[in-house]
Amino acid sequence: MQLPRPFDGFVEYAKRSRRRVSSIWSVTATSVPASFANCPVSVRVYPERIVIAAEGQIVCEHARVFARSHDHKSVTVYDWRHYLAVIQRKPGALRNGAPFAELPPAFRTLQQRMLKTPGGDREMVEILALVLQHDEQAVLTAVELALEAGAPTKTHILNLLHRLVDGKPVDAPPVNPPNALTLTIEPRLMLSAYDALRKAREARHAS
Repeated sequence: MQLPRPFDGFVEYAKRSRRRVSSIWSVTATSVPASFANCPVSVRVYPERIVIAAEGQIVCEHARVFARSHDHKSVTVYDWRHYLAVIQRKPGALRNGAPFAELPPAFRTLQQRMLKTPGGDREMVEILALVLQHDEQAVLTAVELALEAGAPTKTHILNLLHRLVDGKPVDAPPVNPPNALTLTIEPRLMLSAYDALRKAREARHAS
């Protein structure tokens, strides 16, 4: 006998999304992907989570956050990945944008370094955008390795990421140089050759 499908219990509301949607019965406002801004969305309110659906598909999901008091101000739950399309157009928004306050530690450390250099905003945005095409954990690993190597540049991170994706070693082969270099042939002072050049020069000036 086939068992019935589990009951999917939620309350659904239709809304027009901005960059974030205020849920019903919860003090949580949730972000939505920027590509769905100003689009009709369905807000499915579960006891423990909020699911946003649009165009017949689930576009994001957030845990619900409840206040202990009715007087408590609402809490906004961001997902920084939802705003990548926005900062690609406006890299300066990365500096003080609330969604990027909760970046993973490796990304935050890289951001602090990059924003101190000219053009660092744009470069940091391009690195964050790598998660749109690659596994996020692979991008994070590449950033961590670049930070450990003291060379957290976009070029180095891309090189490491491609090596990780291709399954190639990311560490350079060990080199064991000798403690001191020794000369096989000791240099000799060729005074005779110097004297010959000096005499030839004097002869040219005399003529």
